[in-house]
Amino acid sequence: MKRKIFISCIFLIAIITASSAQKIYNIKNFGAKGDGKTDDAVAIQKAIDACTKTGGTVFVPAPYTFLTGPFNVRSNIELFVEGGARLLANPDEKVYTKSAFRQNPGEGMIWIGGENISNFTISGTGEINGNGISFMGAELEDSYILKPFSIKDPRPHVLTIVGGNNIRIKDIHIGNSAYWTVHLVGCNDVVISGITLLNNLKVRNSDGIDLDHSKNVRISNCYIESGDDCICLKNRREYEEFGRCENITVTNCTMTGRSCAIKIGSENMDTIRQVLFNNCIIKKSNRGVGIQNRDEGVVSDVVFSNMIIEGHLFTDVWWGKAEPIYITAYRRASGNNKDANWRFPKGATEGRVGEVKNIYFSNIKCTSENGIYVSAESNDKISNVFFDNVDVKIDKTTAITGGVYDRRPCAVEGFVKGSTSGFYFDAVKSITVRNCSVQWGNNKPGYFAHVIESKNVDSLKIVNAEGQAAFPEKMDIIKQ
Repeated sequence: MKRKIFISCIFLIAIITASSAQKIYNIKNFGAKGDGKTDDAVAIQKAIDACTKTGGTVFVPAPYTFLTGPFNVRSNIELFVEGGARLLANPDEKVYTKSAFRQNPGEGMIWIGGENISNFTISGTGEINGNGISFMGAELEDSYILKPFSIKDPRPHVLTIVGGNNIRIKDIHIGNSAYWTVHLVGCNDVVISGITLLNNLKVRNSDGIDLDHSKNVRISNCYIESGDDCICLKNRREYEEFGRCENITVTNCTMTGRSCAIKIGSENMDTIRQVLFNNCIIKKSNRGVGIQNRDEGVVSDVVFSNMIIEGHLFTDVWWGKAEPIYITAYRRASGNNKDANWRFPKGATEGRVGEVKNIYFSNIKCTSENGIYVSAESNDKISNVFFDNVDVKIDKTTAITGGVYDRRPCAVEGFVKGSTSGFYFDAVKSITVRNCSVQWGNNKPGYFAHVIESKNVDSLKIVNAEGQAAFPEKMDIIKQ
């Protein structure tokens, strides 16, 4: 017993010694007021710049609110926001001058930025608040109007790290963003765990976590509410030198999104591969899981397993038509976007779409106003898609008209009318539906239809599909 106590004491002394050696830089000691009125950006930057020279912790103390304009984080520091403390974005649009997308200023500015940094951590149970509503126009029924601008969209992204290595974001409350919340570009070795990310569900473009050309990322145990996509994987053209987005795992997360809770694309000029989503819950979303390829990049080797997806319709402000699972491959629309010149390869006025292949869904329970939708511009674009133990229940729960699929942004028709079937396949090849079921709720409009509906499908394999047509007296279970 004495030996065990002695060993424990040695470990305790080691922890205390390590802790005392860690340098702590309290931002108030560098002049931060924390009165919620004074812009403390200069003081915060001084604390960060001092800390990066020695390594250590930049301490944001409670119970203060630190109003702040843009500042940059550095290598070898931990930004610790104490419980009860808050970093609040300055609502003055004029202080945001650095574009989140380099020479493309049309999609927001940077609030908290970092470039080519290593060994950086954000932690603590305090709050990083983007002050999002301050940058919005008038409030509508289910969204805010976006303020007009000519060249530069002044809305700030909360956190943008470009070229980061060994990045850790844990336990923090982060959100109320006017644009994207956590944008990691070209980052490697990233862990995001236990965060609460809450954006106003009426704020358009307020993505939760965007992984852009990033690799070896682990996201776990997070709760996310977003007025756009909750977790999105992409390869933006502005950062093409960083290459693929790959080796991504997402586990034990709960998400609510007004567009797509989990999205791959639509910006993808490279390759997105080796991705795993497991043990996740999606609630009250306009679209559950979406692979939305619109550029020349490839999406391959993606697994979704052990998930509950709950969706329903929202207005056309938001992308999606309540599809619990959605896979599409269409060329991007040309010239109809504020930043259209940044969407295509240099010198091109139109694009092409790459392949989506080797996509697996297993043990997924879906409840929504629409069914699963897989569609491409030609049947050589989507292949090897597997649905195993995927159950779909379709019921009409809102007054918004359905019987429509949303293919935006694409070079052909954006909204396509069609019957609502449990599984709807259009111009794809090598699809397997195994041990799946479809149920219909009590509210069945006339456009509710089949268990499986397929058009121009090359090699559809169905094994043990259960259910009946919405109106079995006049419809077939399977329509091919």
